[in-house]
Amino acid sequence: MTVVAGIGSGGTRVDTAYRPAYLVFCDVDETLIDCKSMFEFLRFQLVRRYGEEGELRYRLVEADLKGRSAAGVPREDVNRAYYRSYAGESAEEMADLGREWFSLAASVPGFFIASTVAELARHRAAGADIVLVSGSFAPCLDPVAEYVGARHVLCSSPVVRDGRYTGELPEPVIGEGKRAAALRLLAEHPGVNPRDCFAYGDHPSDFPLLDCVGHPRGVGDDPVVRGYLARRADRAAVAVSGCALACWSMGRDEQSEGCSGECALPLS
Repeated sequence: MTVVAGIGSGGTRVDTAYRPAYLVFCDVDETLIDCKSMFEFLRFQLVRRYGEEGELRYRLVEADLKGRSAAGVPREDVNRAYYRSYAGESAEEMADLGREWFSLAASVPGFFIASTVAELARHRAAGADIVLVSGSFAPCLDPVAEYVGARHVLCSSPVVRDGRYTGELPEPVIGEGKRAAALRLLAEHPGVNPRDCFAYGDHPSDFPLLDCVGHPRGVGDDPVVRGYLARRADRAAVAVSGCALACWSMGRDEQSEGCSGECALPLS
């Protein structure tokens, strides 16, 4: 289940009386921070608790996940497999370990990608709300969100029962999951036109997220990402409404006229 929450809110809904100037969606791993948070945190918490045995456990999980990826298993299913490794773990303990991991990791120069941090600070100064979007989960992301002043976190939310993870993940926020999460948040901000919004990503799996806004931005040098941005720049030469942009992001005809309203976004 996707989390839509303010920092420390525990999943409270968006305050509809509040209206940001626009929204800025930002992928996290290798877009905002220069690492893969899920793997880094997994290793940290296992070694922190079990020492050398924890390192062996980490290598087994890592090998399994990378083997699935190499075999062509969909990223969403690999994401689910990752969270199965947390079955039985205390959610509170993972949150504490997440803060400890971040404190150590963020002290190392280069943990944050400076150019992205600067962009987010610029947007915040202009009145935008920052939204982190990631297949990672709260123990990794909440400290990052607090550091950059993000108002919302859209992330994978593994099931917790009686204070412990069950290992189940209903909805990975990967690929199309990012699109769905972003569109839901946009629909909760009827005063914000998606054409005015920004999104940052580093990988083709971020395209569904970048599709949802009028100002997609790439981080890094992936040629496929650069090609996507060039195509989007060509499309931007033709003015489209916020509703039309959302319709296009969901694979429908890029026209405002006769819109079914399914996207729940405003006409400009």
